[in-house]
Amino acid sequence: MFKQTIVAAFSALVASAAFAADGMPAAADAQMIKQGEYLSRAGDCIACHTARGGKPFAGGLGIESPLGTIYSTNITPDKDTGIGNYTYEDFDLAVRHGKARDGHSLYPAMPYTAYAKVTPDDVKALYAYFMHGVEPVKQENKDTDISWPMSMRWPLTVWRWMFAPDVVSGPAASDLKGADRETLLRGQYLVEGLGHCSTCHTPRGVALQEKALSDADGSAFLSGGVVEGWLAKNLRGDVADGLGSWTKEDIAVFLKSGRNGHSAAFGGMAQVVEDSTQHLSDADLNAIAVYLKSLPPVNKDAKPLAYDESVAQALRTGKDKGDGAMAFLNNCAACHRSTGKGYTETFPQLALSSTVNSADPASLIHIVLKGAQMPGTTAAPTAYAMPGFDWRMTDKEVADVVTFVRSSWGNKGAAVSASDVAKVRKDVGAAAQPAR
Repeated sequence: MFKQTIVAAFSALVASAAFAADGMPAAADAQMIKQGEYLSRAGDCIACHTARGGKPFAGGLGIESPLGTIYSTNITPDKDTGIGNYTYEDFDLAVRHGKARDGHSLYPAMPYTAYAKVTPDDVKALYAYFMHGVEPVKQENKDTDISWPMSMRWPLTVWRWMFAPDVVSGPAASDLKGADRETLLRGQYLVEGLGHCSTCHTPRGVALQEKALSDADGSAFLSGGVVEGWLAKNLRGDVADGLGSWTKEDIAVFLKSGRNGHSAAFGGMAQVVEDSTQHLSDADLNAIAVYLKSLPPVNKDAKPLAYDESVAQALRTGKDKGDGAMAFLNNCAACHRSTGKGYTETFPQLALSSTVNSADPASLIHIVLKGAQMPGTTAAPTAYAMPGFDWRMTDKEVADVVTFVRSSWGNKGAAVSASDVAKVRKDVGAAAQPAR
């Protein structure tokens, strides 16, 4: 008995030695590392901290901003060029407080305004993963391409003081109510915190701050934003351009597979699905869907769109010979069909599409010009793609077909002009329009 007691005491001493002075578990705690990996997926850390063709988390990805290009940093545990010498406190300071180890403020391209809502326990799991579950990569960080005086860091401290929320010390209090409050709270936590959905899906103010960080801040939250020439769609309950016509199941399927009966992921969202949301548990995807469906619409008086068969009949019988109709028949109808209904989970429908009916036609123009590709996921491995038409269609021709699509089959989108197309063509680096 005495011997067993000594062995047990020694084992406890060894176990306690496996924890660092700051209370963080050593590499042997496989469960915490696994949890941290899952949370890094939820936060999509790899998307920004991995350059195209580069090694995971080694940084170097150029992120365009109105001030210039910001390059993501190396967050592998390399001790010379990465975060290998970071304590947990250093890591937490960067992730949730927006401050580097030496005290300077980070650019809000790092979504610390959302990560401020991540609990300390989850930050500890993330730290364990990045310290013990990620391969160290020796790769120097790049300086920004932002010119002086805009490159000065002190204004970022003021920005952070003005716009960053308080960092939580535990699970945040919430006044959410519903049949399954725990599911709602989990969805809110993922959407507002690690998922940092508002970073793209919320419009920004004159100081480039998000106009709302939660639904409590107003209906601007998740009402849509423009990122790198793509419209990050309205995720609220609006029937025309939001998620009003989507069910909870539609949202969960979209996040899991990158497509559903309404739409397909494109642009930056395709990478989000591929790198992040397809790896989340069904319970977490359902929680996200439940929370998003709880958000009221911006326009509460809007009427649901109704399908109109007349355009499809006019196309089939050849009665509509307008420029937009002919451009659609010659370039689009083979996949999206004269009915505008496409082919379920293969070629997205255009009729009653929230992307098509968005007030800002940027995404639709962008897709016509440059094309797009669905993500390849475990649930839907075939990555269908649409070719770009920038090399074969003039600005007027693109405007004609986009206007036709936005006004057909019951769609109520406003007309698009050639000058609208010319702007998007320039912004997204599309080919020059062909001479006619």
